[in-house]
Amino acid sequence: MRQTNILMVFFTLALALVLQLFPWSGLGINLRPDFILVALLYWVLRAPHLCNVGVAWLAGFLVDLASGSLLGQHALAFTVTAFLALLYQRRLVLFNRAQLAAYVLVLLLVARLLILLLKLFAGNEAPSWQYLLPIISSMLLWQLFVMLFGSPTRPKR
Repeated sequence: MRQTNILMVFFTLALALVLQLFPWSGLGINLRPDFILVALLYWVLRAPHLCNVGVAWLAGFLVDLASGSLLGQHALAFTVTAFLALLYQRRLVLFNRAQLAAYVLVLLLVARLLILLLKLFAGNEAPSWQYLLPIISSMLLWQLFVMLFGSPTRPKR
């Protein structure tokens, strides 16, 4: 596995923030992946010494500030998700690609449901089933990250 560069981590997180704030419309708003969360999860699993829970909190706080959502909801969701990702980070070496994808799917679902719970506590209405569609596009984005940067748990052959 190649050595991870801090500039690559910073660049991908900055690009993910730009894509997250891009003005989506129509069907794209329902299918928009959570760019920052996927990038965070990848780098937390690949290089936890460079991207950790503190970086996840800061990224979530920036998303909250930029999107005008309830302050702290993304920060909390990203922090909890990064913590859960770090819990099994050392054991992921034993996972194959399908098991790792399933683990990331569970992490994305946890983040999405936590944000939903916070929105419901804030008094928002319950969304439709389409609220969970970004998990599918986020999984496709995860596969793109794995293709571009390699599997976060296995060395390249």
